[in-house]
Amino acid sequence: MIVTIDGPAGAGKSSAARALAQRLGFQYLNTGAMYRAVTLAVMRHGCDVADPVAVQTLLESIRIELPPGRVVLDGTDVTAAIRTPAVTEASGKVASCAAVRRRLVYLQREIATGRDFVCEGRDQGTIVFPHAECKFFLTAGPEERARRRFLELRDGGEAVTLDAVIEAQRARDRRDAERDIAPMVPAPDAMIIDSSRLDLEQVVDLMEQAVRRCGNGPPTSGTNPST
Repeated sequence: MIVTIDGPAGAGKSSAARALAQRLGFQYLNTGAMYRAVTLAVMRHGCDVADPVAVQTLLESIRIELPPGRVVLDGTDVTAAIRTPAVTEASGKVASCAAVRRRLVYLQREIATGRDFVCEGRDQGTIVFPHAECKFFLTAGPEERARRRFLELRDGGEAVTLDAVIEAQRARDRRDAERDIAPMVPAPDAMIIDSSRLDLEQVVDLMEQAVRRCGNGPPTSGTNPST
């Protein structure tokens, strides 16, 4: 069974996806981390994303692994490195590269084949897994999303201002929504959840209830989600 969670940055997708996967006994796939890892590789190799041959060569030479809670690029743990503002700023352009999207969509489908997965990202329910059994689009108000991202960066030791985070978020939202390849939009059959006034537990409760209502949903684990 495949469960997809799409939505903009700061909506809480990663936390919700991890928690939901744990409740259901599913595996968890953070596709955003894959794009960030490719972005870091592009930056480190000085690759021009406008050069399709160079991008293809790079994609064939790197190895991305996602052990629980970590991201490993060519054998090196880059979990912290892919969360820097520089990688965040560059990731939109890299994610819009057709060769990158083709390669990562292929890898994401390959990883999830024959397994129970909660997959989160920007295009999981629309492009990667259009026939997923249960889809969500998780969002929140722009101010709340920026606040969450600001706190995440600050707690990680990054010297940023809330105004800078808000401006970067606006630009990223615009790029994600307007790009020609796999724009970020809710799947027609996705359940839209606004997490602005919900805590993580409440969001995951809603998702778990919806998944268990699906025809082929997993058996009840004993969890009693609130309504």
